[in-house]
Amino acid sequence: MGLEQIQDQPRAIALLRRALEAGRVAHAYAFVGPRGSGRMTTALAFAAELLGSPSRQPPDLHVIAPTPPETNPKGARAIRIGAIRELSREAALRPVLARRKVFILDEAERMTGEAPQAFLKTLEEPPAATVMILILPRARAVPATVLSRCQVVRFEPRGDEAAAAMRAQALELLDEVRAQGVEALFRRSERVDREKVEGLVDAYWLLCRDLLLAKAGAPPALLLNGDRAEALAREARTWTLDEILRTIALCREAREALIFNVTPRLTLEIILSRLALRAA
Repeated sequence: MGLEQIQDQPRAIALLRRALEAGRVAHAYAFVGPRGSGRMTTALAFAAELLGSPSRQPPDLHVIAPTPPETNPKGARAIRIGAIRELSREAALRPVLARRKVFILDEAERMTGEAPQAFLKTLEEPPAATVMILILPRARAVPATVLSRCQVVRFEPRGDEAAAAMRAQALELLDEVRAQGVEALFRRSERVDREKVEGLVDAYWLLCRDLLLAKAGAPPALLLNGDRAEALAREARTWTLDEILRTIALCREAREALIFNVTPRLTLEIILSRLALRAA
């Protein structure tokens, strides 16, 4: 995906385009905006432009994301000092194929302990031919000393109409797969891009939220899909609480997998299999 395919963020894309065309790419960027605004999709598209590679995982692209402790897979996810030290070590090496290296820190606000200070040292003396991109929900999510060394690119929330349209499309797809089975699943997932799948996964994540609320007997006013309150209540009765929670976890894992360039089609098929066909 290239920058020209990113929708709904004209100011952010224009800023990045000007940097590319003028040959004045900053050594560090902070992509600041709410979840679902296209920050990671844009970061990957910008990286592809910088590296001149359309491949899913070029060797000079490195994505750092929060992980649980090695000793506790169910523990709190964070970007710890070890990951930042590895980033600094890798950044000091020459690029493998491209003219530069790109490092994307997803959920950079989850840097803990000594990690922010260690990362600041890398920003203060940036290795040659490297570009760092921090994905942040808000500007103050990292220390001011870190943010001050980044060019801030702001992402606006996507419109309510666009979000509602995506939820409607996700429900339509789900209903079709339930009615027609595996054949519809494979047919409808054949041609989907990463940004589209991100939107669909988010919509299914919110659907599971509604199922959880409906199972608890919440009033329709609390549901995002309130116009389907009766149908959601009926469906919620067919799910156990553990099944809903596992599906929510699956949506979160799918969203994280997309960061690491797992095939969008495969990601969508896994989510739909769980929701529509109750397949593992």
